[in-house]
Amino acid sequence: MLLLIGYSAILLWHARLGFKRSGTIGGYLVGGRHMGGVIIGVSFFATFASTNSYLGLAGKGYSFGAPWLLFPLMMVAATYLSWRLVAPELRRFTAMTDTVTVPEFLAARFASQSVRVLTGLIIALASLLYLIAIFKGAGNLFQVFLGIPYEAAVGLMFVVVLVYTSVGGFVSVVRTDVIQGVLMLLGSVVLFGFVTTHIGGPGRIFDLMTMPEKEYLFTWNAGAPILVVLGIALAGSMKLLIDPRQISRFYGLRDAASVSRGIGFAIGGLLIIQFCLFPLGLYAHFLIDDIADTDLIVPMLIQDPAIFPLLIADFLVVAILAAAMSSMDSVLLVAGSVTTRDVVGVVVPMSEARQTFYTRIGVIACAAFAALFALNPFGDIVEITILSGSLYAVCFLPAIMVGLHWARGNAIAVIASYGGGIATILLWRNLGLSATLHEVLPALAISMGLYLLVAWTTPRVSTTEVIEFFLTKNTTSDNEAQRNSTQPV
Repeated sequence: MLLLIGYSAILLWHARLGFKRSGTIGGYLVGGRHMGGVIIGVSFFATFASTNSYLGLAGKGYSFGAPWLLFPLMMVAATYLSWRLVAPELRRFTAMTDTVTVPEFLAARFASQSVRVLTGLIIALASLLYLIAIFKGAGNLFQVFLGIPYEAAVGLMFVVVLVYTSVGGFVSVVRTDVIQGVLMLLGSVVLFGFVTTHIGGPGRIFDLMTMPEKEYLFTWNAGAPILVVLGIALAGSMKLLIDPRQISRFYGLRDAASVSRGIGFAIGGLLIIQFCLFPLGLYAHFLIDDIADTDLIVPMLIQDPAIFPLLIADFLVVAILAAAMSSMDSVLLVAGSVTTRDVVGVVVPMSEARQTFYTRIGVIACAAFAALFALNPFGDIVEITILSGSLYAVCFLPAIMVGLHWARGNAIAVIASYGGGIATILLWRNLGLSATLHEVLPALAISMGLYLLVAWTTPRVSTTEVIEFFLTKNTTSDNEAQRNSTQPV
């Protein structure tokens, strides 16, 4: 309790600092675009690695076996691509057009307010799903370690994260992400080290291969068909490329040179955390027999005094709580901002001061809805998270990734890709085909195909901003990087 109180006090202090720099909507949502690459790089991996990593993804290796380790490899690759292909161009375009949300950016890129509203609605839905998963993980954590009812645990998380996110905005979120990122790095290393030592070293994993009842874990179709595992990994990894809570970090970068400074921290942090966590599910076969809910594996391991001394277990609870909050605050900020600014704000125009006020209200409303649905979640952490990731992948991979690097494309192409991708996901799941081929694979193929086809056969957007962006695409970033290469981090 003392650790939790001290940690909460630090969060509130950063909320106070963030509040001073959040008087305008630009300050509240992107920190005035004055962030250095290192702090954004740490925030990037801290935002992604939530309770979904510590509890959901880490435990899933128990049932999915060795093929599950493909997931962190795909995460690292997606992080590299995100910082190389998305960060420089997105930072430049949003600075040129003074846009501060993903729907606003897409509206400027494709000259369509309809795209803006539709994008805002999709982000709000996908964010709600992701928040439900985080609330479930945090609720399980508090229920096991503090001995309080699940409902009370969800309510506790709701109050703490709501205060510093709604008050401090982007500055508060990024500053606290640095603290949370350090805690998460230490926590993942401690988890891996103590569990590995307890079972007799990393070499014990090969003993599973010699056990007749466990050798299936090292086949391609261990706990699920490999195409299902790859689909889950793809849906989860693509979020690093196009999830608004991830790429919104790039809005705050000071300059192009900051991209080069931040990429190493983003990849390094993610690499350490995920490759410390993902083997835990396999290791659990030496420690736990036949568990149905793999979300409970890591809490059960931490609670075992034979593995973790009391003070170490307490530290890990705070580290996992930090993981939950580092993602939850970012998702809330994105969900609240797009709901207020890009859905309601398009219909009912409002001043900048009112936008900032109502965005804070939007953050509160989104948190309340997610907490309410989390009281009776419809699936486990991984299932809910991957559904959210699938929506992001099929909707935004064509619009953001292709839209930043290919001059063709318009609102019709974007809307067609949205509709085709979402319809395929729903149809595939309802027909029960996801058991053999994950729905994100056919949905992404259809979404991308529709975007490319429509973009190629219809007129491109010819606004001044878009023309200027693509005319200067090959020179501006390089020149700016050279000018700012000597600036401090």
